[in-house]
Amino acid sequence: MSEGGSTVGSSTPRDIRAVMAALPHRYPMLLVDRVAELVPDQSITAIKAVTINEQFFQGHFPGRPIMPGVLIVEALAQAAGVLAVESLGLAGSGKLVYFMAIEGAKFRAPVEPGCLLELKVSFVQKRSSVCKFAGQAFVDGKLAAEANFTAMIADPPKA
Repeated sequence: MSEGGSTVGSSTPRDIRAVMAALPHRYPMLLVDRVAELVPDQSITAIKAVTINEQFFQGHFPGRPIMPGVLIVEALAQAAGVLAVESLGLAGSGKLVYFMAIEGAKFRAPVEPGCLLELKVSFVQKRSSVCKFAGQAFVDGKLAAEANFTAMIADPPKA
């Protein structure tokens, strides 16, 4: 197993280095801090530490900072991206995971600074280039948001 735990076929936790090896996202758009569990071809549980230092809290909302729902869905999608890359053996291939559709997004509770946002995503359908996922975000074991979404695996755009 390599440092950071990025071995396909294990449920070993992965640190930020392994997350960054799987995703092209970087600050301020990288919304997954670590992977607590990954079961290839099935599911992932990832963590986003929500801190007051996040740029979006400056304007959403001053005096009552709340993580925007669209960023919670993005965090779920990034966790799904790690799951897809690991499950399909795409690490180092340069392939990207693009959103195609978001369905049934529901926001149940505000996500505030100081929370650990637990991102649980599972495959609903998996094909070589299109995958469907079901995602849920939890704070302290309580459902904060959920969504179903579809993503496409593709080459990056030509420069």
